[in-house]
Amino acid sequence: MDAHPPVLIDAKTLETLVRDIFVAAGSSADEAAGIAQHLLGANLAGHDSHGVVRVPRYIDWHRAGHVHFGRTARVVTDGGAFALLDADFGFGQTVARQAAELGIARAKQHGAAVIALRNAGHVGRIGHYAEMALAEGLISIHLVNVAGSVLVAPFGGVERRFSTAPIAIGAPLEGRPVVLDFATSHVAEGKVLVASNGGKALPKDALIEPDGTLSGDPHTLYGDYPPIGPRNPAGGAGAIRAFGEHKGSGLALMCELLAGAFTAGGTSGPVEGRGRIANGMLSIYLSPAHFGTEAAFQEMGQAYVEWVASSRPARPGQPVLLPGEPEARTRAERLAHGVPLQPDTWTGLLQTAASLGVPAPA
Repeated sequence: MDAHPPVLIDAKTLETLVRDIFVAAGSSADEAAGIAQHLLGANLAGHDSHGVVRVPRYIDWHRAGHVHFGRTARVVTDGGAFALLDADFGFGQTVARQAAELGIARAKQHGAAVIALRNAGHVGRIGHYAEMALAEGLISIHLVNVAGSVLVAPFGGVERRFSTAPIAIGAPLEGRPVVLDFATSHVAEGKVLVASNGGKALPKDALIEPDGTLSGDPHTLYGDYPPIGPRNPAGGAGAIRAFGEHKGSGLALMCELLAGAFTAGGTSGPVEGRGRIANGMLSIYLSPAHFGTEAAFQEMGQAYVEWVASSRPARPGQPVLLPGEPEARTRAERLAHGVPLQPDTWTGLLQTAASLGVPAPA
């Protein structure tokens, strides 16, 4: 049993509170609603690391001038089926949605599109953008980096060199859509944040100390921190490990090169002189209908995923799940029964609301 049992918050109540916080901080009602919907969506999907736990940090970044409301992703290069966008440090959930909408529209026009986005605020759960493409019948691939954020040690090293560098891929199979969404680090930084707030404990080998000792203690990443309050990822002497040893490390390297260097938004480091972090995202959108393979893709793809899922379970009663299915189950559960938040996370959210004059929910 957890030492800190979670509190259950009604999904709509939580979304309204988060929206009101961002409105009070200076956002338009529409943008605040979009950010709140995205953050709540992460919690509903079970990705609490990218949910409302981020709100206090986002507000701190906004107060520091590191991220801005009301920005529109600006077209730098437009080649029809490809484009480079600069977010000018707008809120990530806003500008990344704009980039995804452009990619979807161009892929539906041309059959394929490549959209590069740079200088975005934290864009949140990457699977959200794959789900946007799925809704339009499109395959999509998303590679992301975090310029100015060094959190992850490369395979064989103990010093930080990578961001958590997430990847998402969506395949729009009718009746059983597939969404693969993961960080190339052993755990996302947000999971360390959740653990530091009394949430789910980290695996004991998720982090690494300067002497090479493996750790599951959030202090390895953050150093000393109060029970409730901000966490400084630069405060600790250790690092997050890449997942899968050399494999995750190699994927992280390619995310930095393609989402960071290729977009010209910057890589995770060196970080000297940088006062903010920013996401870069390289997205590829493909339309099976334009390629002439729609019918075969659906027939072969659906048959294949059914065959994969039919594998005899290693543990009786625990069938093989496809990427995206755990999220769908969690979403249904949390919409019905409430979103579980650690007390420290909920208290931090209420303190942020109070600092902006937003009343606590009844």
